[in-house]
Parts: sequence; C-alpha cells; structure tokens
Amino acid sequence: MTVTLPGPTLGVVGGGQLGRMLAEAAAPLGVEVVVLDPTPDCPAATVARDQVEGDFDDPQSVRDLAARVDALTFEIELADPDLLEEVQDEYDVPVHPSPDTLRTIQDKLVQKRTLGDADISIPEFHRVDDADDLRAAVEEFGSVMLKARTGGYDGRGNVPVTSLDEVEEALEYIGHAPAMAERFVDFVREVSVIGVKGRDEVRAFPLGENVHEEEILRETVVPARTSDAVTERARDVAHDVLEQLDGRGVYGIELFEAPDGEILVNEIAPRPHNSGHWTIEGALTSQFEQHARAVLGWPLGATDLRAPTVSANVLGDVESAQPAELHGVDGVLAADGVSLHWYGKREVRPLRKMGHITAVGDPDGLAGDGSVDPSTAVDDLLESARDHVDSLTFDR
Repeated sequence: MTVTLPGPTLGVVGGGQLGRMLAEAAAPLGVEVVVLDPTPDCPAATVARDQVEGDFDDPQSVRDLAARVDALTFEIELADPDLLEEVQDEYDVPVHPSPDTLRTIQDKLVQKRTLGDADISIPEFHRVDDADDLRAAVEEFGSVMLKARTGGYDGRGNVPVTSLDEVEEALEYIGHAPAMAERFVDFVREVSVIGVKGRDEVRAFPLGENVHEEEILRETVVPARTSDAVTERARDVAHDVLEQLDGRGVYGIELFEAPDGEILVNEIAPRPHNSGHWTIEGALTSQFEQHARAVLGWPLGATDLRAPTVSANVLGDVESAQPAELHGVDGVLAADGVSLHWYGKREVRPLRKMGHITAVGDPDGLAGDGSVDPSTAVDDLLESARDHVDSLTFDR
C-alpha cells in the first residue's frame, strides 16, 4: 500500500495507559487516535484526538467509534469480539488483531488448548468447573495456580493452591468463576517476547526478563540475563505462537524458562504489553508505534535494541485510595539516561500502576568486545532503576 500524510484515524477500544502511549506514538506518524472508555476524561483523553465515553462492550458506543475511524484496535481484553466483528462488517472498518484472536485469548482455557493443539510447549493444566475438578488437579499436580478463565490481570483472578485444604478458599477468592488449574512451573526466570505481525512481515523485539512481586510486574530487564541458546529458543517459540494468531498488531508473549532451558508459554496479550514499555527509549521503534503501523498495514519499524535497558513500574504505595500526587519527581528528572512516564490516573490505589521509568545504559554494553559485560550492565541498571522508583512516593 502507499502511505500518505496526514494519515488515517485509528479507533482504540480502551483509553487507559496503553491507549495513552499508543496515541503519543501515533501522533508523529500523522495518525489521529479516538478512544472508547467508560471513565470520563480517561488517561488517554489528554493526548488522543477525542474520547467516546461508554462501556467497552456497549453496542452504541462501539458503533459511534467505528463510524469515526478508518481502522479499529483494542488495548484491553474486555472488548467484545462479537461486537467488533459486527461493526467490522457494518462499517467496513478493519479490526486488528482479529476478533477471533481476541476471542481465543480472552479465555485462558481456550488459549492454552489452542497452543497445546499446535504442539507449543505449555504447562500442564486442567479445566476447573467445581471443587472436585480442583481437587483432582491438586492430587495430580501437587501444587497448582488456579486462574479464572476470563478477566484476570496483574495477579487478580489468580491464586496458588498447594494443598487440598486450600481448595474451597481458592474458589471463593475467584468468585467461583469458570477456571483452569495449571501445574506450578519450577522456572528459572520469566521472560517475554514482544512480537509484531504486519501486513506481510513478522518481527520480534529482543528478549526481556520480567521480575514479579505479588504477581505484579515490577521490572523488565533487556537483554534478558540468560544464555544465547535460551534466547534463540524463546524467539522460536514466540514465532510459533504468532503463527497461531490471526490479525495484525503487537502481541505480548510471556514465557517461562525451565531449569533445562525449555521454554513454556505462560500467557499471551493481543496488544502492547507492560513488559514492552522499555521499547519507548530502548528500541529503535517502540511497541506502540509498531502497533499503529501494523494495525494500519504500514511497513514495520526496526526492533533493534539501542542499549541495555530496564523499565520499572511506579506503583501505588498507599494503604487506601486517594487523589494521585507523586512526590520525588525532581530527582528522577535530574538523572541522566532515566525517563519518566506518567499515566494520568487521578486516583492512586494500593499497587495500582501509575507510571513507569526507563533507565538506558551505555550502548557499549552490547558491543561484545569485552569492554562491558551485558549482564553486568543490566545488573547495574536494575539497581539504579529500583533506587529511582523507591525515591518516588504518593504517601502524604
């Protein structure tokens, strides 16, 4: 296709931090963004062209959005794939990734079965409809992670079950929702690949290593502190996953590195992902620009790493909800090689993602000439990023 500017208008179901950063990345391309979100003056509203205020699955709101744009995408899995399929036909507006891909990924059980049927390595799992199903899984696997099939994120909807005595409490925790039980994986580290499917090309960003605490992503370290063989294997698995998914766009592919070097797929996100935020400063093209390019069918950008990079989430450090006011910003802004991203949320809650920082190191750390060891470079960056995040507080 031939690209001309000004570009088309992109509609996004969801106006949270991902929609905000997508709008920021689309603007230099000459692409205007209109978001749909139920929150008045949502985080993306200050940078997007406009906001349609309404629920993600409200038929009239989605139609209002479709009528105003040239292409549709989503930044949240709560979008309704059936409704997106309808407006795609009614308004002749392409939707990417495809509604069918969203339908598959929304349900963790369907997602896992799809991967298993394609002979992609995944943890063993069982469907859980009631307490007997969960007991059977615990008896077979010993310890499991119980996951609600839909709606869970940042650890919500997930609960470990290590004995039969915990079965009833675990089911109560997830509201007795339809679920699956996954065998605990004794992994060395969690890694992720941000993959991109374009019109006729597929690309992947360098492997990132993810550090979690309380089931919430805290930092992503790039390059991942693992072997070349594991890195190559992870990229191969990610490409296998992308072959099973229909539609253009960015996909966040979370993986486990097992002690024997085997790579198991944990979960997939059909959108830009928290573990790819480092790409804004750390890669030649950010995941958000790539998503806009891909959805519109434009040529993809380069995914090369500029330098060792660490991103670290800024989380709510309060005990209860309160108006958001971040303190300690001056010190972060004064630090060389450190960038701050504010998500524009007006209320801070315990462990709520409010922003992130990115620390970019010396490009010589990637040179491989012996002057700087990459693992040492990212270790130092990780320590620095943690110090900067610790200096920020919402606590009054």
